[in-house]
Amino acid sequence: MLAVIRILLVTIALVIVCVFASLFSLLRPFHKNNVHYAAKYLGKITRLLGLEIEIRMPDSVKNIGPVVYVCNHQSSWDIFTLANAVQPNTVSLGKKSLKWIPFFGQMYWLTGNILIDRTNTNKAMNTISLTAKKIKEKNLSVWLFPEGTRSKGRGILPFKTGAFRTALQADVPIVPICASSYHDIIKMNRWDNGKIIIEFLDPVYLAGDGKDNIRAVTNDTRQMMCEKFKLLNQEITSEISGEVKGVN
Repeated sequence: MLAVIRILLVTIALVIVCVFASLFSLLRPFHKNNVHYAAKYLGKITRLLGLEIEIRMPDSVKNIGPVVYVCNHQSSWDIFTLANAVQPNTVSLGKKSLKWIPFFGQMYWLTGNILIDRTNTNKAMNTISLTAKKIKEKNLSVWLFPEGTRSKGRGILPFKTGAFRTALQADVPIVPICASSYHDIIKMNRWDNGKIIIEFLDPVYLAGDGKDNIRAVTNDTRQMMCEKFKLLNQEITSEISGEVKGVN
């Protein structure tokens, strides 16, 4: 019964947020802060999912200015969980087909996110240049999923270099973001689904060797995120174990 009520409430909340965000964006279409405000309310839906979200950000990232954020991509729940971490003046890159999803797609487009055609290699390459240009001209930050697809419990998949090439062309740093695993954690019939930690890592500056070997920097960043991912999951597991012992 809880699952039915929860699914209904989440659906209604999602539609309401999308409709109001779209109407608000019509007043100032594609404004660089529209995504941040929409994400702020999408993130609140995690409460209906029985989730606690903890955001961690080092001083090195606060007020850093335009960057390219790279984050691990786990599942469709990212729409709600990762929304809590979206910073001001940030947009994301998404598949062009997203705009056809009722309510969400229209909101995603109107708020100013960048839509790309992933089936066309030439257009995908041009996207790097266009995105870098928007970062420079509009003083934007861009959120990217370098895995290119949802991991669905397979850890952090190999990274593509597009996000790093975009940062290089825009002359901005990479800021890795790592979210603890929630594969098979969100149960619609369970009232409390625990906690997810989303942590910003120190910026990666593409200078020196980074400019000469973009693949090496990409792999090093992924390795750093894999290590953080493991640590965050261990921390969550320890907290759960401690709570169980406390109850017993």
